[in-house]
Amino acid sequence: MKKVIFHTLIVLGLSFVNSSFAKDREILNVSYDPTRELYKAFNEEFIKYWEKEKGEKIIVNQSHAGSGKQARAVIDGLEADVVTLALAQDVGEIAKQAKLMPLDWQKRLKDNSTPYTSTIVFLVRKGNPKGIKDWDDLVKDGVSVITPNPKTSGGAKWNYLAAWGFALKKYGNSEEKAKEFVRKLFKNVPVLDTGARGSTITFAQRGLGDVLVTWENEAFLALKEGGERTFEIVTPSISILAEPTVSLVDKNVEKHKTKDIAESYLNFLYTEVGQDIAAKWYYRPRMESVQKKYESQFPKLNLITIDDEMFGGWDKVQEKHFREGGIFDEFYK
Repeated sequence: MKKVIFHTLIVLGLSFVNSSFAKDREILNVSYDPTRELYKAFNEEFIKYWEKEKGEKIIVNQSHAGSGKQARAVIDGLEADVVTLALAQDVGEIAKQAKLMPLDWQKRLKDNSTPYTSTIVFLVRKGNPKGIKDWDDLVKDGVSVITPNPKTSGGAKWNYLAAWGFALKKYGNSEEKAKEFVRKLFKNVPVLDTGARGSTITFAQRGLGDVLVTWENEAFLALKEGGERTFEIVTPSISILAEPTVSLVDKNVEKHKTKDIAESYLNFLYTEVGQDIAAKWYYRPRMESVQKKYESQFPKLNLITIDDEMFGGWDKVQEKHFREGGIFDEFYK
């Protein structure tokens, strides 16, 4: 009898030790450069929400770099549970090349899996000494432009396409003139960083360039972090609707047994709390009630979209502009 009791106590003791040292479940959000602050705030709220709803403590890890570089990392084996990248084309490449999610991934969440949007603006030095007002000014002699590399940065692709769209409208849809315009613009770029945050550091901390072409949220953040005395934002006459997309990475969450957390994490982006956090970090929310709350923060812009006739969607854009030997390579190399 004593042996049985002693054995039972050992089993209970081991169970207690195992439960005491049980590792919290965790997920990895692989994102792009300018979302560091957004997801730091969002993760804190989601972790509190999950513990309140499920009674479980979890960990949310973040990874940030240029969007294209991040997509390649996931394709090459970085085990993201969710991806929150700068453009649908990058997430689509993960689906096509690595087959980690279905090809129709974008249909699984509202607004084509785009819970918030942004656009492209200019950040200039206080007083705007070069008088930069629109895209025309970026191709002038003596103007130094800071923008990242479209081959590694999703934000850089939006920058490039906004400039291309402006040129097409200015020159009556002449692709040759648009190509020459964008070629001149990149001739004025002294360095191509791999991501948007790297370009912000180059402009704001290293002091290079007269103008930074960047995400609207990144420009607002530069002002928030004490840049009001140093920088100002210039809104061009035409810009582009930038739509960062999010997705579950199906095969990874199945492997990690984290599908319930990852799905809830993405859905939380669409809640009023999630939308409010996005707006506080200068992303344009989708929810109408939150849009109204922050409408004075975001100027109304003349926006073209990636699905406009001039572009025809990401597949056409990638093939035409950014593939090896595409238009960007023609004039940049």
